[in-house]
Amino acid sequence: MSQRSESLEQFAIDVILERRHGFRAGLLRGVLYALSFVYQDVVQLRLFLYRHRIFRERTLGCLVVSIGNLTVGGTGKTPIVEKFARALNNGGRRVAILSRGYKSVPQPPPKKFGFFRARKTPLPPRVVSDGKSLLLDSTTAGDEPYMLASNLKNVVVLVDKDRVKAGKYAIKEFGVDTLLLDDGLQYLHLKHRLDIVLIDRQAPFGNEHLLPRGTLREPPENLRRASYIFITKSTGDPDEELRARIRGYNRTAEIIECAHQPLYLQNVFTGAQLPLERLRDTFIGSLCGIAAPESFEGGLRKLGAKIELAKRYTDHHRYTEAELQRFVNRCIRRDLAMIVTTEKDAVRFPRLTNPQVPIYFLRVEIDILSGHESWDQCVARICQPQPMISPERFFS
Repeated sequence: MSQRSESLEQFAIDVILERRHGFRAGLLRGVLYALSFVYQDVVQLRLFLYRHRIFRERTLGCLVVSIGNLTVGGTGKTPIVEKFARALNNGGRRVAILSRGYKSVPQPPPKKFGFFRARKTPLPPRVVSDGKSLLLDSTTAGDEPYMLASNLKNVVVLVDKDRVKAGKYAIKEFGVDTLLLDDGLQYLHLKHRLDIVLIDRQAPFGNEHLLPRGTLREPPENLRRASYIFITKSTGDPDEELRARIRGYNRTAEIIECAHQPLYLQNVFTGAQLPLERLRDTFIGSLCGIAAPESFEGGLRKLGAKIELAKRYTDHHRYTEAELQRFVNRCIRRDLAMIVTTEKDAVRFPRLTNPQVPIYFLRVEIDILSGHESWDQCVARICQPQPMISPERFFS
């Protein structure tokens, strides 16, 4: 993304989140507010058409689990997708993760052959991992699919906007029996058996406005589609008000509270690991391009780090060598011990040779704080033996 495009994106985010004030910002918010009603009507009409089978869902003879959210970004979805994929794989399922590969670079168009164009034949999905090897870089795969493929063994990771096509490919080529739809709540063309919906405890329903005025993709009452609800970034303390509101939208879904548990620091370029204790009372630089930078920086402070410099970019920012080196130089001048970033950012870093300030990412995993029985039941429900349906039935 160009610097100008990124500046415009950041301006829009600041307007939506009311960080900018004045006449122009207020006028733009008014226009976006009016458009949000149009957006809501379109969203609800689409759901109506699928619910009444005017638009038809596709079934692939395979168990499909969607993991998604009502808001745009920031719920900590990727570690939960990883936790689910690992648990299902350990439970005997053959798992493929299907992602749209947000902000990934598409493959080059096929070449011409005589009077025919190869593009008439649909391109197969991009195979980030075949369950054995990592086959694409983060630019082509997208940062989240690349990160999942790097951390998961025996799990296939595919990228394609058409998740039906990707699902068929996963079943036919890799023999999978379980499809995980990464960010799949709004993908209605492929029928879901289970909908796992994530809610960020710090901002459960964003700023309470629908797109484009806010960060909600759907009205909160659409939470009724959820089979299981994960409250992410939980502190472990009960939040009865949030639970009561959730129950107002969905009376039956199991509620599971979880947190992102830091494990260790890992050098972005060498892979060397450090214990979290090394952060205590250490002056560091923080660098990230994610939807919720405040949450990441707050987590570093809880671990005892003293953030002397903090640089934020827009979500999914792809770093250049010059940007990274400039930040390293600033940290050198401030005599900082290290730079700490997120794992999702780390996969988008260009390689630096022997930076004078070491750069680490914070490795985290999901820790279930409450609802352990519901989590076990959810995994068991997916892993229980399913009646075998021949894939040939769906590809004949």
